[in-house]
Amino acid sequence: MNLQAHEAKLLKKLEDGVERTVTELSDELVMDQAAVVRASLTLNKEGLANTTETSGLIATITDEGKNAIKYGLPETHLINELKPGKKSIKNIRLKNVGIALGVTKSKGYIVIDSGFLEATKKGLKSLETKENELTLLENIKNDETLEKADLDILKSRKLAEYSFRVVRKIKATKKGIEFAKKTDTKQEVSKLTPTMIKSGKWRDVVLRKYNVDAPVAKVYPGKRHFVAQAIESVRKIWLEMGFKEMTGPMIQTSFWNFDALFVPQDHPAREMQDTFFLDLTAKKINNGFVNSIKKAHEKGTDNSLGWQYKWSKEMARKSVLRTHTTVLSARTLSQIKKGELPAKYFAIGRCFRNESLDWKHLFEFNQVEGIVVDENANFRHLLGYLKEFFGKLGFERARFRPAYFPYTEMSLEIEVYDNRRKGWIELGGAGIFRPEVVVPLLGKDVPVLAWGPGFDRIIMDYYKIRDIRDLYKNDVKQLRDMKQWMLG
Repeated sequence: MNLQAHEAKLLKKLEDGVERTVTELSDELVMDQAAVVRASLTLNKEGLANTTETSGLIATITDEGKNAIKYGLPETHLINELKPGKKSIKNIRLKNVGIALGVTKSKGYIVIDSGFLEATKKGLKSLETKENELTLLENIKNDETLEKADLDILKSRKLAEYSFRVVRKIKATKKGIEFAKKTDTKQEVSKLTPTMIKSGKWRDVVLRKYNVDAPVAKVYPGKRHFVAQAIESVRKIWLEMGFKEMTGPMIQTSFWNFDALFVPQDHPAREMQDTFFLDLTAKKINNGFVNSIKKAHEKGTDNSLGWQYKWSKEMARKSVLRTHTTVLSARTLSQIKKGELPAKYFAIGRCFRNESLDWKHLFEFNQVEGIVVDENANFRHLLGYLKEFFGKLGFERARFRPAYFPYTEMSLEIEVYDNRRKGWIELGGAGIFRPEVVVPLLGKDVPVLAWGPGFDRIIMDYYKIRDIRDLYKNDVKQLRDMKQWMLG
């Protein structure tokens, strides 16, 4: 049987057969209490020691209580000063005169008259016997068990404290005592040092053995928020596919958020129930595209009739929290110059819609935006880009359904198949920008492949989150336990 050094050390201490508490052993061996308990578990398992546990009120004598045992109680000192007769309170020479006065008065040991103190017969007689508090303190010192009422008396006078605890006592068995006599307790070390080797001390030590199967404390390394991990993974995919990133502010004018995308000014999506309008109005819209956007809305382009209504510049000046990242695509189209085609851009950003909060709706969500501006692009290229992107995210199967959006034609809805759930996940829309969007911003009709699916659903599914609000609640336990994002 091989014992580790701290186990052998404990057994050697118990060789005399005396039962000791963990606290006593910890003090005598200069060993952490947890180490004593761990060592005792091994000794118990091997039949070398027995551990017993008792629970109850454990009292501890305070410094004030220790002084009372050594020098006596304050009331005793006060009565001794009053033995000759009356004495003025001002002439009492006690350190804790306030405490002494309160206790002796409550016990009926003194009377106070016009600032003078006089000991009563009961007080003088108390000098002939030991005070109850001293007897209780000595009982604690002798490890005797006290009733709660007695402990409350001592606690009220700050002579002792008590708490409910479990006391473990350890005692060597007969087998343990015999084994301890044969046990060598050399110093245990985790590594040899040059000094030990030079001095020869290495002969007198034991190299510590490590149990690689022993449980260890969990380590929580610093890491990015799991949503931020997902965003960074998506960003990496688009960059690897040769796209440039688009960025822009979350506050946009209605002109860029809606009008530039050919969304009519009476469209339901522009109403208060869907959009967060801000108490801000742009002073003017003077970006060189107002007239071309107005014409597209009112009369259309070469092969279009437009929406056939009077476009309002005042409505276009209203500020909103962007309802989609497609606004960044519109602004990017307006900045592309001749000779820069073909061009590929992507964006990842937070969008805002005026939704009622529940387990599947938030007023904010993440959207992945992308455009390909290429005179030779077509609808099949769009499907290819989307399949490639979702394939890199780990979704081997994607399918597309016809859909309608104000600013794309042809339009489609995107769904991917999740092998873990054995079902399809709906993610959002894509299509080819209509000429009414492209011509006013780019100056000519060029195919622009566009998509803007959300990916909060993918994040929820990957982390098995059932309530979308859990994406942003920042619960420390959730953040610690959440696995790393591995898609992409």
